Amino acid sequence: MALDLDTDRIHQLLQDGVRDKVYPGAVWAVGGGQGTSTSGTVGFLDPARPDEPMRPDTVFDVASLTKVLAVWSTIGSLVEDGKLQLDFPLGDFWTEVTGHPLGTVTARHLLTHTAGVPLRANLRNLYGSDPQDVRDGVLREALHRPPGEAVEYTDRAALILGYLAEHLSGLSLGDLAATRVWQPLGMARTGYGPLPADAAALCAPTELDEGTGTHLKGVAHDFSARLLGGTCGIAGVFSVLDDLAIFLRHLLTPAGITEPAGFGRGWVKESLRIHTQGLIPPRGLFWHPAPGTAHEVDDVWVHYGFTGTGMWISPKRNQWAVLLTNKLFYTRDREPLTRIRNAFRSLAVT
Repeated sequence: MALDLDTDRIHQLLQDGVRDKVYPGAVWAVGGGQGTSTSGTVGFLDPARPDEPMRPDTVFDVASLTKVLAVWSTIGSLVEDGKLQLDFPLGDFWTEVTGHPLGTVTARHLLTHTAGVPLRANLRNLYGSDPQDVRDGVLREALHRPPGEAVEYTDRAALILGYLAEHLSGLSLGDLAATRVWQPLGMARTGYGPLPADAAALCAPTELDEGTGTHLKGVAHDFSARLLGGTCGIAGVFSVLDDLAIFLRHLLTPAGITEPAGFGRGWVKESLRIHTQGLIPPRGLFWHPAPGTAHEVDDVWVHYGFTGTGMWISPKRNQWAVLLTNKLFYTRDREPLTRIRNAFRSLAVT
């Protein structure tokens, strides 16, 4: 069924963001369980190169959408395979954390950002540049507060869950996500970087690299992902609009697209409900209620990426939406894009 959307208002909203230099350009789509209903593009990859407009197949560094595309999805596959119980202390089955503070934490704590692990910090300064030293340091670090006491967003939750997924599967996180989720769903242009030169040429540039004097393209913006070779639970995935549309459609109809996708309807239903029992802000499993909505009534869930990306899903409405921008080209300030994201959601998921 076609969605009744004011596409002119969506286009004008996003075009105004180009005019106001919130981002050089944007790509967007809205759809449901049957697929994409409408989509569009505005602006350019680089404002200095008007011969390179944003295109539907522009490749984006999706930043923290990695946490959903790679970590949440593969953890769901492990839960549904019976290899992981969300409420078992990690130290009961993961010898790397047995006897360390993290051993008292559960996967559910990590998925709801209630684990009490330290907030984001510069991994190199804390643990050095060797990936094994980083892993050891993160898994053995003292807790910031007791598990379950407060909701505090931290990238470490996804980093730890990525390590856990690798431990339980025996695969790297990139290989696990590719074989269990992306390939079965047909997400052929989704994967971890660094990207080869031909693919990087199609990327929306992100932040200016002071070392080279050029904007990053095909290399993860996130310093933790770069430190760990491009692949980790925090960030590092690159994708395109059509692949994200496939992914979100699967969330609405997980039994009806392809088999064997790594996670099914049970994991989606479990994740898109509140697990934080009155703590503020409320959280599902790596998804959270969209700002400006009443989760009990509206059932609209969101996840954002720092580079300027966002995905919304509403099972109640059988709707999803994607907005991909490269706002980081201009600034780290979140507020201008926050206003556009909230307005886009109000127009796209209704």
